[in-house]
Amino acid sequence: MATDAEQACFEAGIKFGTLYHQFAGTPVSPASASSLETAIEESIENQPFCESVTVDIVAERLDTEHGYTELTGEYMEVEIVVAYEGREVVAEMAMVDGYPLMELASVS
Repeated sequence: MATDAEQACFEAGIKFGTLYHQFAGTPVSPASASSLETAIEESIENQPFCESVTVDIVAERLDTEHGYTELTGEYMEVEIVVAYEGREVVAEMAMVDGYPLMELASVS
């Protein structure tokens, strides 16, 4: 049986899997980045045990040669907070050595 902390970590992983694989490939431009951030946050926050989601699409990084690009991890910084049975997990995603790394920031 999983502990409450382990279950909270699992829930954070589910949220990140959904976030990344649902929205990767979405067309995004500097002009639409803000509305896409909100759509992603509100979508993921619907999931059970999700307290908050913060998505920052770094518009300065977007390749705008054609006016838009497809959303990938290199353009996003994300924080997800999950609360489960009195435990709180903060998970983050940021680029590390060219890879969008998702990791636990804290478990309390």
